Amino acid sequence: MNSISAMVLGCGIAFAFTALSGFVLIPWLHKLKFGQTILDIGPRWHKNKQGTPTMGGIMFIFAIVGGVLVTFATDKILGGDLIGGGSIVNDAYYTRFLAGLIMALSFAFIGFVDDYIKVVKKRNLGLTPIEKTVAQFLIILAYLISMRISGEQIMYIPFFGNVPMGWFYWIFGICVIYCSVNAVNFTDGIDGLCSSVTLTAAVSFLVIAFMRKNMGAGLLSSSLLGGCAGFLVWNKNPAKVFMGDSGSMFLGGMVVAIAYTLECPLILLLAGIVYVIEALSDVIQIGYFKLTHGKRIFKMAPIHHHFEMSGWSENKIVTVFSIVNLFGGIGAIAIIYFDNLVM
Repeated sequence: MNSISAMVLGCGIAFAFTALSGFVLIPWLHKLKFGQTILDIGPRWHKNKQGTPTMGGIMFIFAIVGGVLVTFATDKILGGDLIGGGSIVNDAYYTRFLAGLIMALSFAFIGFVDDYIKVVKKRNLGLTPIEKTVAQFLIILAYLISMRISGEQIMYIPFFGNVPMGWFYWIFGICVIYCSVNAVNFTDGIDGLCSSVTLTAAVSFLVIAFMRKNMGAGLLSSSLLGGCAGFLVWNKNPAKVFMGDSGSMFLGGMVVAIAYTLECPLILLLAGIVYVIEALSDVIQIGYFKLTHGKRIFKMAPIHHHFEMSGWSENKIVTVFSIVNLFGGIGAIAIIYFDNLVM
């Protein structure tokens, strides 16, 4: 199977399964009364969303994984080697590919438990911050250990090539993965925002995967693209379903997995620039609030709520943020392109 056919297949399966599963899953979530509880700390008009089914991330989690595995299996049956590309180092390619997928599913499980406690056990805060952080760190360490065992302790830095990380590999990996996954989670605050921004990130990753001749990352990206597009059918404003923490944490895990499969986690700074802005806005707000004993820089954080409180419609926020992230992705693509010219 050629690369383009594989990407189209993975994207198509993920899109179709996600979009079609909404006809079954959303009524089922309504029947189980798995509705979102809207906290009083948010914008008052969000109260209209009370009861909208959550945990809808299940739709694209199974679809994306299915798109990846079906395409991978089809390629193997046809005698291809899409992931390894016939390289002598294909064991490392397979490790990055499979370990990344498992990591994303593991983060999704944490999110599922958090959602379950909120919705079924009626505990608004779900897992405690300590419980969630400990679980995330265990997953991150397991992922980094699996990468280390396979001999992966380098990072591709544009214009510098493959740079040995040494002991910094652990510190960098823990910080980048933990911050990235939670930054994606912060972005899930209004209808269609997280899925739209992640869709643009997936497009950028897919282009870079072709430029780097890394079809493992390409398959993950194309399936992520299809799943996000399929979910937007139901999640665009006004949302018929929310992804919940199970969905947003899975997306965070996928974004990180793709960046690591490309051997260039630094690319997240541009391809996921909206995630960075969202996380920084929250950190700045909390820090400034504590330093000034109650003053705020933003009307509300993360920053999409600031614009919402300033009168922007949800559709305008989603459109502007997606365009910003798309331009960030174009910047990432340009850096890889010019690096290829130099190298």
